[in-house]
Amino acid sequence: MSDILIVDDERDIRALIADILQDEGYSTRLAANSDEAMAEVNANPPAMMVLDIWLKDSKMDGIDILMTVKRSNPDIPIVIISGHGNVEIAVAAIKQGAYDFIEKPFNIDKLMVVISRAMEASRLRRENQSLKRREMNSSQMLGESQVFRTLCANLDKVTQSNARVMFTGPAGSGKEVAARYVYEHSERASGPFVCVSAATIEPDRMEEVLFGRESAERGVEPGLLEQAHGGVVYLDEVADMPMGTQSKILRVLVEQQFTRVGGADKVRVDMRVMSATSQDLGVRVRDGLFRQELFDRLSVVPIRVPGLEERCEDIPLLAEHFIDELHRLQGLSRRGLSDGARAHLQTMRWPGNIRQLRNVIERAMILGEAGSPIEIRDLQSEAPVSDSGDTTKVVLSGSLTTLPLREARELFEREYLLSQIQRFGGNISRTASFVGMERSALHRKLKSLGVSASKLSESKV
Repeated sequence: MSDILIVDDERDIRALIADILQDEGYSTRLAANSDEAMAEVNANPPAMMVLDIWLKDSKMDGIDILMTVKRSNPDIPIVIISGHGNVEIAVAAIKQGAYDFIEKPFNIDKLMVVISRAMEASRLRRENQSLKRREMNSSQMLGESQVFRTLCANLDKVTQSNARVMFTGPAGSGKEVAARYVYEHSERASGPFVCVSAATIEPDRMEEVLFGRESAERGVEPGLLEQAHGGVVYLDEVADMPMGTQSKILRVLVEQQFTRVGGADKVRVDMRVMSATSQDLGVRVRDGLFRQELFDRLSVVPIRVPGLEERCEDIPLLAEHFIDELHRLQGLSRRGLSDGARAHLQTMRWPGNIRQLRNVIERAMILGEAGSPIEIRDLQSEAPVSDSGDTTKVVLSGSLTTLPLREARELFEREYLLSQIQRFGGNISRTASFVGMERSALHRKLKSLGVSASKLSESKV
C-alpha cells in the first residue's frame, strides 16, 4: 500500500513532489483544493497525504482538511508543508494529528526521509494492531464430522468476496468464530474486526455506540462503525436491534456513510458487514419486529452454524482443545480424557453448545484431581456420585424405577441405542460395531423398540 495523495494549489509543486515520489516507486494522486482532496479521500483513502496549509480558491485550508480526514481516517499519516510556516502553525498541525511539518522551499532529501518514516510507522502500526487482534481473538475451526466439513466449505467460498454474510444457528454454536474465520482469511485481515453486541447495548444508547458523537466539551468520539473502517463489523444477535436503529443501519449499508450524534459532517466508512442471530428472523419480519429491507441486505449469503449435538463426532476433539487452551491460558493442570468420559460427552445434551462444553471442561479441570484423567463423575455436576467411588454403579432416574423390569429394560435399550447412534453421527455400522451387534441385528432391535427411520434422522440433528 503506497498510494500518496498530494494536495497543493501550486501545479509545479504538485508535479515536482509527484515526480520525486514516482521515481522512488510510490503511486500518486493530485488535488489542487479541498473539494478535490476530499473527493479523492472519500473515493479511496490513500496510504498517506502530503498537504499544503494555504490553498487558494478552496473552501477549507490545510488544517481543516487535516481535522476532517483524521476524524474519518485516523490511520492516514499526513505531512504538512507550507511556505508561510511558523512555530504556532506547526504546533497546531501536530496537535491535530499531523505526522510532521516541513517548510517551503523544502529540501528534497528531508522530504523523502519524512515520507519514508511516516509510511514505515503507519505500516508497523497496522501490523502491530493486526497481531494484537489475532493474538486476542484468533479463530480456530476444529472438527472432522461431515456437517463441520460442509460448514468450512461454505466459509471458504465467502472469504474472498465482500458480500454480506448472515450466520444463523443456536446460541453458543460458534457463529462469531465462523465470522472471524472468514475475516482472517479475507483481504480485510489487516483491518479491524469490530464486534457489536446488539443484545447488550441499551436501546437509547445504540446510535451513540454505533455512530459515535460530537460535542463541544468532549470533541469527536468515534463509534464502533467508524472503528471498523477498512475491516469488518460483526453485528451479533441483530434481531435485538431497535427498530429505529434498524432504519439507520439500513441507510449506512446503502450509502456507506453516516453522521455522528450531535455532528453535521458525513463520515464515510469502508467495511464489510457480517451479522448473526439465534432467532428466526423470518418470524420477526412477519411480526413487524424486523425490517424486511434490512433482512434482505444483511442476508445476501446465509450460512447456518450447526449446534454441537449435530456434530457429536467432534466433541472429543473440541474437549481436548479446551483442555490445552485452559492449561496454556489459565495454568490449570493438564488432564487427559478417559474413554468413558469421551463417550459420555458425546451422549450428553448440549443446549448451550460449544460454550457449554468449554464450561464443563473448565469445571472438571478446576474441581477434579490434578494429573488424573477426566472421568465421567467429573462431568456430572448434578447427578449423585457413589460415596464408594464405584464407577460401575448406575444411578437410575425416578421415572425408570417406577416401571416393571420389561418396560424399564426396553426404555433403557431404546435411549441407549439412540444415544450411541447420535454419538457416531448417525452411522449405523459404527454404532453396531461399538455396541457389539451385527448391523442387521441392530436394525431388527431398533425396529422392535419402535425406532423408525424418521426417529433415526432426528437423532442426527
